[in-house]
Amino acid sequence: MTRKRLCYLLSFIAYFGMPLGIPFIRSSEPYVLGLPFLLFWMVLWILLGTGLMLIVHRINPSAREELE
Repeated sequence: MTRKRLCYLLSFIAYFGMPLGIPFIRSSEPYVLGLPFLLFWMVLWILLGTGLMLIVHRINPSAREELE
């Protein structure tokens, strides 16, 4: 897999991770780390999305060309 395809794949996962899981959450009853599950899911994907975009920035070939 080329770096460019990996960047697109990670960006796709970061973008669609949060909204695709929300329809499967039917109630706010289960608590994770003291948060209702829906709120935990959103916070988790904000952190995961930030991490994924950091990885994309590090491996993106066009970003390397701009720095040089």
